[in-house]
Amino acid sequence: MTMIFGIPLPALLGQLLIGFINGSFYALLSLGLAVIFGLLRVINFAHGAQYMLGAFTAYLILHYAGLGFWPTLVLAPLIVAFLSAIIERTMLSRLYDLDHLYGLLFTFGLALIIEGTFRYYFGAAGQPYPTPPLLAGGTNLGFMFLPNYRGFVVVASLVACLATWLLIEKTRLGSYLRAATENPQLVQAFGVNVPMLLTLTYALGAGLAALAGVLAAPIYQVSPLMGTNIIIIVFAVVVIGGMGSILGAIVSGYALGILEGLTKVFYPEASNIVVFVIMAIVLMVRPAGLFGKEA
Repeated sequence: MTMIFGIPLPALLGQLLIGFINGSFYALLSLGLAVIFGLLRVINFAHGAQYMLGAFTAYLILHYAGLGFWPTLVLAPLIVAFLSAIIERTMLSRLYDLDHLYGLLFTFGLALIIEGTFRYYFGAAGQPYPTPPLLAGGTNLGFMFLPNYRGFVVVASLVACLATWLLIEKTRLGSYLRAATENPQLVQAFGVNVPMLLTLTYALGAGLAALAGVLAAPIYQVSPLMGTNIIIIVFAVVVIGGMGSILGAIVSGYALGILEGLTKVFYPEASNIVVFVIMAIVLMVRPAGLFGKEA
């Protein structure tokens, strides 16, 4: 059997693939954070709660409305995006002209309220969420047995990340969004509804978090604590890629997921801290992050 640094090649390849799957969630979540911070300049601490809310919305739709996985995959992110748009328009928008700390504190408090509410009604234990029958089973890749659903998660994450990047960077709507954050008065003078653009931006970021939550539900179960467990890592990913950098969030998410997987093979004791060690190194070398722009 082929060995690399004393590790069997199939085990190494398997761990690389698992790291890429975890990186799919990191990329999708950090992308939503980067969109909100890059365009609204709001550090959205409620992002983990919106991720959890997406999973719970899917769970409630499945159990009480009887809809299957595929309609739920579309409906849950839209519902969370709509609720987030209401919150942005009625509360968060009043904080844009104040210090960034106010937005951070507001979203942090919002996250505590959402998480506390779901813990009160559902407890801290996870709720099972079934894998769709179409994606049941797995595929033998030779070096590992890959569950079909996890392969779907990788493809769905790649498609969502690419579509978001194209929307922000390559479309007229994206150019309006970027211009509105740089000079809102000028853009509004041309007849563009800037407040609506900002609301749509926040809804988009929240919707991406909710989409990640729906995709994660069959793998990690649905729990009020699921957002808390992952959001700190996602913030580290965003800092490494560069706060507000769309491309940086995507590339760093996948790269750090793979690196975390490799660390579990070669030095398992450091697998829980490797992301934060890299963040510290990157901040010492490039304070704005790998893809960020210096202020």
